[in-house]
Amino acid sequence: MTRAVQAEPPQGVELHETAEAIWEIPASARADMRVPARVFADRDLLEAIRGDRSLEQLQNVATLPGIVQPVLAMPDVHQGYGFPVGGVAATEPPDGVISPGGVGYDINCGVRLLAAPFGVDELGDRRTALVHQISRLVPAGAGRGGRLAVRGAELDRVLREGARAVVERHRLGTPEDVERTESGGRLPGADPAQVSERARARGAGQLGTMGSGNHFIEVQAVERVLDEAAAGVLGLAEGQVTVLIHSGSRGFGHQICTDYVKRMDAALRRYGIVLPDRQLACAPVTSPEGRAYLGAMACAANFAWANRQTMAHRVREAIAAAIGPAAADRTRQVYDVAHNVAKFEPHRDRTLCVHRKGATRAFPPGSPEIPAVYRSVGQPVFIPGSMGTASFVLVGRRGSMDRSFGSACHGAGRRMSRTAARREITGGQLRRELEAQGIVVRCPSARGLAEEAPFAYKDVDRVVRVVEHAGLAGPVARLKPLGVVKG
Repeated sequence: MTRAVQAEPPQGVELHETAEAIWEIPASARADMRVPARVFADRDLLEAIRGDRSLEQLQNVATLPGIVQPVLAMPDVHQGYGFPVGGVAATEPPDGVISPGGVGYDINCGVRLLAAPFGVDELGDRRTALVHQISRLVPAGAGRGGRLAVRGAELDRVLREGARAVVERHRLGTPEDVERTESGGRLPGADPAQVSERARARGAGQLGTMGSGNHFIEVQAVERVLDEAAAGVLGLAEGQVTVLIHSGSRGFGHQICTDYVKRMDAALRRYGIVLPDRQLACAPVTSPEGRAYLGAMACAANFAWANRQTMAHRVREAIAAAIGPAAADRTRQVYDVAHNVAKFEPHRDRTLCVHRKGATRAFPPGSPEIPAVYRSVGQPVFIPGSMGTASFVLVGRRGSMDRSFGSACHGAGRRMSRTAARREITGGQLRRELEAQGIVVRCPSARGLAEEAPFAYKDVDRVVRVVEHAGLAGPVARLKPLGVVKG
């Protein structure tokens, strides 16, 4: 049983640098910690991380029953619900727990990269038309529905089969898209019977929609190739146009998280679990509550993959309208990776339940979990920056399995709250600044645009350097924004 204690202020956390860009908080730092905590950051990023409750939350995660050492914070880490965003934690069945807060409300929020068969010069002045066409075909904003509505048995098929369901049933995309998606676009164990009617109602009309917050579709160009061999395998070249899609399970996944946080909070006493923060509500993975959540979470993960699959098809439709059908037909998916999910994985001869919240897999070369076409270089990893900055394509490195359960970060990470960002700039001002840089912007909300200002995020180049120096993933290409559709 964990024992609640008064946590130390984040500024007072005891940290030891164990290697370049790797810090540890010993398990002895707090009486209730079961394992140490590891932080991937340079000194400047660490100073930013200390500005919120991320380190305190990381220590709280280290108190969970069945936790396997260490718990991890990626360089983009920031305060979240229970778990910090950018946190990774593994528990061991049968007594190890599953925590909805360790997955997040937007279950299987993730990123998909498409590579176009044309370059920046060929795109030319059709850039604006392409961005505007994407904004017309992909609804953005809270609660927005799309053209594809699925209910009843058809929704159940999506929940069980994920991306493949919309490819085979609705002809939205290609089998190659599915092959180049993490886990084949389908998390096993999905059980639609564990999903509430409220969640089903919220998700029925949301396939092919972006949502709000930090979700986006960004038209980019490969500014610089950093690893020629890996870029060749991924099919990326300097000057090439790419499209990065960032979205998740929308209201469907949010409702599942809401439902199970309440259910697990009510069950804590039954399992003798006492937590330093009730937002860590959890249950043993083998318990009725744990098994039910895992079945519902897999449904949400599969819904998210079907959502991004549908969005990718709409992007191809936009390319067909703005550039031509031949260009759309030759627009290829590079990869799709999840960054809010829990998975059972083999690590050091035992099966663990690995929570990744705001963190992605970064499996090394040779892993059977990677599509065969990429096994020689490692799993593709995407680290988006923010509007007006760069995004990066990386591949997993061999050191990732020992150092981070095969994980890397999922973005630059916020350094400023949404409220603070709005105090600094208006949506109109930001739009003008971005357009002055040649970046086409479409967003249904000026308020939402201001919240995602580039200065609200950490320096993505610095974050990527930490990931590289820590041996988690190696950079392949740097992408610069040409236009963005924001949620």
